[in-house]
Amino acid sequence: FPISDEASFFAHYDILTKRPTSGARFDPFQYQFLTNNTKNNSNLKPETTVDYEIGFQQVLSKTSSMKISAFYREQRNNVQLINVFNAYPQTYSTFGNRDFGTVKGMTISYDMRRTGNLRMTANYTLQFADGTGSDATSASSLVNAGLPNLRYSAPYNYDQRHAFAITMDYRYGEGANYNGPVIKDFNLLENTGLNIVSNIYSGSPYSSQTFITDAGIGNMAAGQNGTINGSRLPWSYRLDLQLDRTFNLEFGKDDAKKKTTFLNVYIRVTNMLNQSNLLSVYRATGNWNDDGYLAAAANQTSIQNQLDEQSFRDYYTMKIQNAFNISSPRTIRLGIKFDF
Repeated sequence: FPISDEASFFAHYDILTKRPTSGARFDPFQYQFLTNNTKNNSNLKPETTVDYEIGFQQVLSKTSSMKISAFYREQRNNVQLINVFNAYPQTYSTFGNRDFGTVKGMTISYDMRRTGNLRMTANYTLQFADGTGSDATSASSLVNAGLPNLRYSAPYNYDQRHAFAITMDYRYGEGANYNGPVIKDFNLLENTGLNIVSNIYSGSPYSSQTFITDAGIGNMAAGQNGTINGSRLPWSYRLDLQLDRTFNLEFGKDDAKKKTTFLNVYIRVTNMLNQSNLLSVYRATGNWNDDGYLAAAANQTSIQNQLDEQSFRDYYTMKIQNAFNISSPRTIRLGIKFDF
């Protein structure tokens, strides 16, 4: 809805549905072999997302604009594990359309088209994502314990409160559009550019433990400390850059048959500052490389009774220092791309 030639108002309303992606395929033989294993449910309803957004966009200059929008999403009929009590011939677990949730927030975006040599975009998103289950098996511990089908609204595993994203591209043109340094008749930085991408975001939630367990061996049975997803990972920062240059290559002697191809040579650096951003932590300690088991006083007798105490400590340390708990280190790539 244009307000003027420099401002506009926009809004949308969507209803999105999809077939269940978990627990929908039921095999008839499961009727005969009704054991304690979880049964699929072929009578699941489609999962539904109702999405609303409203916003305003304003031109700031000939090459830049700002956009502000607010969004709200309702998630209905999400699939979750449930217990069917007092069923014949026995109680069993299956999947049902029990979960629901909401995602709400706002986004502020700044867009600057190519101005001189610079092109830039920046945005900030504030988001609150809460629901009764982050995935179809998040209630498995309650179901396996034979507890009632409880529902409790808590932050989703992927809830991210704050997120900043900035992209800048500084690039020199060619021919008459070139305005960079020149050595005699040679345009030193023709068709050369530097692209920088920076992301800053707050940590995702997790549920902390009441006491220390040997998580490295696989024992995760521990009491929960506080609410579900009541703890947060620290903020993360990532900086990527790419420096590249394009060479125009012409083939053919006749001007009418000449064909221009492009050879792009680039060097790309990801996680330039070599940040060790935390992706996951051990629930008892909040550390990515220590679950607290080796240092806990209650475990010293058990550790000393191993065949070789020092060997056990060394191997256990290697086990819990999981590289997948932190982000990838700095990576440098040199590449060539040929377009024709």
